[in-house]
Amino acid sequence: LYLGQQKGFYSKRGLKLSMTTAQGGAAIVPGVVSGQFQFGFSNMTSLMIAQSQNVPVKAVVNGVASTGVAGKDFGAITVKKGSSIKSAKELEGKKVAVNTLKNINETAVRESVRKAGGDPSKVKFVELAFDQMPAALDSGQIDAAMVVEPALATVKSQGATEIASSLVDVAKGLTVAMYFTSTQYEQKNPDVVRKFQEATAESLAYADAHPDEVRQAVTTYTKIPAATLAQVTLPKWPAEPNRASIEALEKLGAQDGLFKSTPDLDKLLP
Repeated sequence: LYLGQQKGFYSKRGLKLSMTTAQGGAAIVPGVVSGQFQFGFSNMTSLMIAQSQNVPVKAVVNGVASTGVAGKDFGAITVKKGSSIKSAKELEGKKVAVNTLKNINETAVRESVRKAGGDPSKVKFVELAFDQMPAALDSGQIDAAMVVEPALATVKSQGATEIASSLVDVAKGLTVAMYFTSTQYEQKNPDVVRKFQEATAESLAYADAHPDEVRQAVTTYTKIPAATLAQVTLPKWPAEPNRASIEALEKLGAQDGLFKSTPDLDKLLP
């Protein structure tokens, strides 16, 4: 989005973007539904939770996807340098930080623990913003953290090691997040929604083809040393969401008791 704005993909369609950051989809959904924002960017679990509660949200265009490669993804469970924890199974009874409780990263960690032969109900989840995770990990306040880039590169620069690629454990090529609007806004402003979809699709394709420019764009919203920036693992930006991966995420979310009713993916997805 930042890159697409810099490249004029939005302005040439008559759209002017002003961006606000918030911590997690759970905080962003109410802002969009209330009309404070016209569009939002949210992980799929937050959107499915909202949809299962009859909150009027509609995903309009793809966002980011996992690389699908274990050990080379933009999100991972990490432990501090010298930790005795070597696999997700050993997180039983341990404190694990996620950016939002009862959400995509918690579901992903639970699946990694399950796949490693552990019991996810024994993990103690702690809510922490991504940028607070490196210090908390270093001080021993938490035993492990589910971190995404660019914070992942920061913790690794401090010597932390990855023990699981949780987004990969959920599903191959997982659609992690999408851009969305409220159903009211979509119905009243179909032209704006269409232009936003087109401009964002152009931005995604450009980002996928120009990784070095994406790295530079990261510096517009995050202070990060150049050496760390070079180590950032970028996500994938496919043109279309991966429906099978979203269904896998939905199944795990249901298993974790996140949904009041079954999310209607036909209604939610573009």
